[in-house]
Amino acid sequence: MTRLILASASEARSRLLRAAGLTFERIPAHIDEQAVRESFQAAGTGPRALADSLAGLKARKISVSHPDAIVIGADQLLVFDGEAIGKSAGLLEARTLLKRLAGTTHALVTASVLAKNGAIVWRHVAHAELTMRPLSDAFLDDYLLANGEDLLGAVGCYRLEGKGIQLFSNISGDYFTILGLPLLPLLGALREFGVLLS
Repeated sequence: MTRLILASASEARSRLLRAAGLTFERIPAHIDEQAVRESFQAAGTGPRALADSLAGLKARKISVSHPDAIVIGADQLLVFDGEAIGKSAGLLEARTLLKRLAGTTHALVTASVLAKNGAIVWRHVAHAELTMRPLSDAFLDDYLLANGEDLLGAVGCYRLEGKGIQLFSNISGDYFTILGLPLLPLLGALREFGVLLS
């Protein structure tokens, strides 16, 4: 079987891959995401291209040093009012974001790529829409207290597989895309590249 590497420190993505029965290594690709975001914003490039580019940069970086492996790169952006929003830096910023999103609809753009020998060999970008219900201050305080800094690891400061599901009144899109990895298209690509049995 071909060696598989996830170019991410994301525990959520790792859980999805393990649950699907994949054997892989996890080697985080440390790239300057903020610099890439600023460059794309300055150029007026949209969030779909930004997420795809960030996923590609991560996969290629690890793939260059591990040319024998297939490397998974992924990235997710929250898009609200035309703005691409990344992870919150602290709980105060998380609270501000959740207040801003409450009672509105936002999108998640999730990109995944596969790289081999430093080149992208497959890419996929998926989109989901989530409507957040109005949130009381009491609920927000309780939610932030219950989840703490664990929320800072996810764009939007929620995890649907936990208490974050209580934030929403409607969700449209693939569940795995919302969790950060469009799993079904990715598994299909891994079968094509011989990482999984077909």
